[in-house]
Amino acid sequence: MRDGGRIAAAIQVLDDIELRHKPVRQALKTWSDGARYAGSKDRAWVSGLALDVLRRQRSLAHLMGEESNRARALAALRWIWDWDMDRLGEACADPHGPGPLTDHEIATLNAKPSLKGAKADVQGDYPDWIEASMARTFGKDRVEEGIAFAQRAPVDLRVNRLKSDAYEVLKALDDMGAEPAGILPDALRVPAPAAAERAAAVEIHPSFAMGWFEVQDLGSQMAAAVAGDVAGQRVLDYCAGGGGKTLALAAAMGNSGKIYAYDSDARRMTDIIPRATRAGVTNLELRTPLNKEPLNGLQGEMDLVFVDAPCTGSGTWRRHPDAKWRLTPDTLQRRLNEQRKVLDQASEFVRPGGRMVYVTCSFFAEENEQQVEAFLARNDAFKLRKLTLFPDFTTPQGYLRLSPRTAGTDGFFAALLDRKK
Repeated sequence: MRDGGRIAAAIQVLDDIELRHKPVRQALKTWSDGARYAGSKDRAWVSGLALDVLRRQRSLAHLMGEESNRARALAALRWIWDWDMDRLGEACADPHGPGPLTDHEIATLNAKPSLKGAKADVQGDYPDWIEASMARTFGKDRVEEGIAFAQRAPVDLRVNRLKSDAYEVLKALDDMGAEPAGILPDALRVPAPAAAERAAAVEIHPSFAMGWFEVQDLGSQMAAAVAGDVAGQRVLDYCAGGGGKTLALAAAMGNSGKIYAYDSDARRMTDIIPRATRAGVTNLELRTPLNKEPLNGLQGEMDLVFVDAPCTGSGTWRRHPDAKWRLTPDTLQRRLNEQRKVLDQASEFVRPGGRMVYVTCSFFAEENEQQVEAFLARNDAFKLRKLTLFPDFTTPQGYLRLSPRTAGTDGFFAALLDRKK
């Protein structure tokens, strides 16, 4: 495909997302299914432009003075992808392109307009209805935090100590540009690709098939590490989902003790067994909700209950920018209700003297500090333990808070709660 056809395709995908409320992956698949002529590089190009527009759609529209996906796409090509006007004009005028540039577009794209004076939610590219939440969490830094959430994300890896070590994995992935991610010794990183290129295909590498590593954001790895020393212990991953943190905990246990994985939705757990088999995990027991009373016998017996709670996922906006614009106040309220229920239920499995870790991939204080404080207010059997593991990313209250701006990770929150003896 030529540049013009690619631009037109990206605008088509963005219109599909906006008008039909489709997730970005579904909109891209719909376009791809109808564009059999498009090769893998074409699909990566179209995806890259669509995602960059979604990451910054408010600021791009403000700069262009127009709320249309054509305007946003042109702005992204000019100011994010650094296209010159000759290339942009030629591509738009292509017979398969989106149509020649108008006089207004030419003037605006040449003028280098500024975001100075725009509202914080426009400069930071987040929905206006969450302004109060952004201010509550990030204060005067909310614009910079929003800008960080609008960047492309790297591919982070967790070395699986049950099968390999960081040295061997780095050697295996040298051609993909893997490097130490910092903070954790077993965390590696493949830098974010250029906008028009595909992310490194680490999951088709032979070392991945051998279980040497898992794809896992550094922030997620740090949240799992909040569990502390878990070797030889009895651990319940109460919201296991696909098993990412289950496998991280199992690796930290060194296959000692016992880890139980449970999720209220059995469909989310379908990948855990094949992933655990590949990773060499032998101390895992699945507790499926398809069985009656799946957690029977575990009440009050766990040294650690890990709660990776259902949340808005606002911390993953770098990777899923469409979710930023699909989030609603009603969705946030549903997640708050679910978190309250999950915390109360999970706490029943912690033994006296044991601990519970509460994690979200969200920056909303409503889902984080406020949720923990409300739980402690209604459950005097637990108390907050201030974290010491990652002092650079620990709040004055003792919580772990991570963001792309402060830690170079997705947005995560974690709290460590001790059950009194």
